[in-house]
Amino acid sequence: MDIRFLPIFISFFLFSSLKLVPAITITSCSKTPYPKTCDYYMENNFLATLKLDQTKLSFHNLILKVTLDQSVKAHEHISSMNLSSFNKLAKLAWKDCLELYEDTVDNLNRSMSSSNPVDSVTWLSAAIANQQTCENGFTDFNLGHYLESLPLMLTNFSQLVSNSLAVTQSTVQSDTTVKVGGRRLLVDEFPSWLSAADRKLLQSAPPKGDIVVAQDGTGEYKTISEAVAAAAKRGGGRRMVIYVKKGIYRENVEIKRTVKNIMLLGDGIDATIVTASKNANGGTTTFRSATFAVTGEGFIAKGVTFENTAGPQNHQAVALRSGSDFSVFYGCSFKGYQDTLYVYAKRQFYRNCDVYGTQDFIFGDAVVVLQNCNIYIRKSNQKNTVTAQGRKDPNENTGIIIHNSRITGEGSGENYLGRPWKQYSRTVIMKSTIDSLINPAGWLPWSGSFALNTLYYGEYMNTGGGASTSGRVKWPGYHVITSPTEAGKFTVGSFLAGNSWLPSTGVPYDAGL
Repeated sequence: MDIRFLPIFISFFLFSSLKLVPAITITSCSKTPYPKTCDYYMENNFLATLKLDQTKLSFHNLILKVTLDQSVKAHEHISSMNLSSFNKLAKLAWKDCLELYEDTVDNLNRSMSSSNPVDSVTWLSAAIANQQTCENGFTDFNLGHYLESLPLMLTNFSQLVSNSLAVTQSTVQSDTTVKVGGRRLLVDEFPSWLSAADRKLLQSAPPKGDIVVAQDGTGEYKTISEAVAAAAKRGGGRRMVIYVKKGIYRENVEIKRTVKNIMLLGDGIDATIVTASKNANGGTTTFRSATFAVTGEGFIAKGVTFENTAGPQNHQAVALRSGSDFSVFYGCSFKGYQDTLYVYAKRQFYRNCDVYGTQDFIFGDAVVVLQNCNIYIRKSNQKNTVTAQGRKDPNENTGIIIHNSRITGEGSGENYLGRPWKQYSRTVIMKSTIDSLINPAGWLPWSGSFALNTLYYGEYMNTGGGASTSGRVKWPGYHVITSPTEAGKFTVGSFLAGNSWLPSTGVPYDAGL
């Protein structure tokens, strides 16, 4: 057969035997944010990997499969790169990318196998955060020219993930069987996504642990890192409780993606302290500057202070970074200056916590609610912003929600509730006390008019000297929320789907307004 007619033959065969798959693909691609990218990869990747048992796959699963395939190739490309031309800082950024793309492959694999589109949207949103964070590692150090060595990470892969997210999000919106929320719980009740065993652990006094850490030699280990390594070997996926006795633990701790269901129990705020001082000014990426970093799913912390002592002069310096899905922090404290609490990605809940900082000190791209928390703005000589939410894609389910909390501090300069780190930044503050140190405008631009039309910033029934909305910004994306129905979209029960997972943790929460 003349090879020039082979594409025509293949198209004819598919149209006749696969029930018009190409036509469906082309039509479906036209509805994605990046149809040209969709068409290109579906035509080239789909036909090359097609098997007879895949002909029944939906367009949704096909586009996920293509995106997964490209994420694997991107990770392989990063792994095999020649770093001889990379300087020290570029190698640090490369190391972040290697880990982030490994996590992205996992997120896409899980999305492919999941029957719950809400979960898939969360994991795909995390994939977008990973891709952006990889880039940030280079651009934050003014090393953008190194990105030319990483072509798979740039436009095409980013657009594939956005397409996959858009298609998945459409199934959430059209699937009437997907329900979030549930009955409203009272203040003293525990949420439904915590197991009875986890509740007992959180209620126990004094706490009991599978592994005990103590600086005075009365435990099995003297460092938290040693205990985490031991828990990874012993746990086998079951809940492992690490009890950390009071003391100051000067170490950087990392709980990786494969180490799941760790519970860290301390002796209380300012009794059990984990502290370090890595920072951007000292040659560390923001992602890697965290004193305590956790990616493994199901992490719970109670009664611990997480601290970064780098100071405001050293810029980005993270006290805690969480990319742990279904992570919970109860009665904890987070102390730093710029970028204190990195709510990196996936679903997170903070209850009865204290957060201290100056600029962008609650930031990231997670689906996160802070409830009954104290948020303290520290003194500095700069403009302070409480939040910098990083939602890059309109179909992400992410946002920072502050509910029934207090925003206060000692800052005497210009203080704001937040600024838009990324184009679709989303932050809502509800039924909280906002002290008078907050500037009447409330919110600060990031750069000129960037994101002012596309962000979503909302305030609902707040009180205090800085809560008046009469002098607030007039941006198209800013909303004074007056409807309980609209505000209800951002509650623990709805926004975080908390009733489906929080009760098993044993942490009390309010599901509704």
